[in-house]
Amino acid sequence: MIPIKKIGLFTSGSDAPGMNAAIRAVIRTAVFNNVEIAGIRRGFEGMINGDIETLTTKSASNIISRGGTILKTGRSEQFKTAAGRKQAYNQLKKNNIDALIALGGNGTIKGVKEFGEEYPDIAIIAVPCTIDNDLRGADFTIGYDTAINTVIEAVDKIRETAESHDRLFIVEVMGADSGMIALRTGIAVGAEAIMVPETKSDINALFERLERGRKDKTSKIVMVAEGDEPGGAFEIGKAIQEKFPHYDTRVSILGHIQRGGKPTCMDRVLASLLGVAAVEALIKGHSGEMVGLIHNDITYTPFSQSVKHHHEVNAEFIRIVEMLSL
Repeated sequence: MIPIKKIGLFTSGSDAPGMNAAIRAVIRTAVFNNVEIAGIRRGFEGMINGDIETLTTKSASNIISRGGTILKTGRSEQFKTAAGRKQAYNQLKKNNIDALIALGGNGTIKGVKEFGEEYPDIAIIAVPCTIDNDLRGADFTIGYDTAINTVIEAVDKIRETAESHDRLFIVEVMGADSGMIALRTGIAVGAEAIMVPETKSDINALFERLERGRKDKTSKIVMVAEGDEPGGAFEIGKAIQEKFPHYDTRVSILGHIQRGGKPTCMDRVLASLLGVAAVEALIKGHSGEMVGLIHNDITYTPFSQSVKHHHEVNAEFIRIVEMLSL
């Protein structure tokens, strides 16, 4: 096993609350172990362009509570090409980087998986950072807890105005092909129904649910993941208004507020644990794996097994929603 001398750290894809906490943990763990650490700005694009800077413990000062990422992030079309990946490899070699830690979600892991297969002399570890919580190999991904807490805070406020006006609100949350945000927050806010992309949505079943619900309820909330089949919150709202013209139906798209804000305690702790684990994994000789926390134990999942998967919707969650929405 060849000792790791210099780690390149970057964030890629969409930002997630807790990324900065993970950056802090990686930097300080590397310094503690006498390993050089360099920050690659703007993800894969920065790797290709050589936008690389040395990081020190001072770089991590006062960032644990900040949302977003101090290293900036984004997506790269260039990195999807062999020429782009070759240029990135040359930049890493030019900067004496022999290992990478990638903070991101599905697209990031797919990118480093292909890069690692082409250039196996660069050891790579990924840290799961995505509000969608849709990666195998981790009970929860960094950013998910903050996102769902942001959602319930917003929907609690929507519920108050809904009650004041006897309104029905269709609330759309993020989740193009993952309903994990909608599922948990729907229970937490007492939603009358939840619509997620993992299951085939039946608009008539939603109509039946609303029809048999209590007539004296002063507000109703329907949670919808943005990737749900009927076409999103506006289409669902239109269908409900046509079917039930007596409802004062409104639509609220929560959008990118779910990605922002200070990370919760749970996300800060998770990010700290996984940031430390990522550096220690490289030192121990791991590569091509994502670190995660399952049942409070650090785990290592090969990239090929950790990429996005579709959870089977927990039937118990749906049953609870139906029972508690009476």
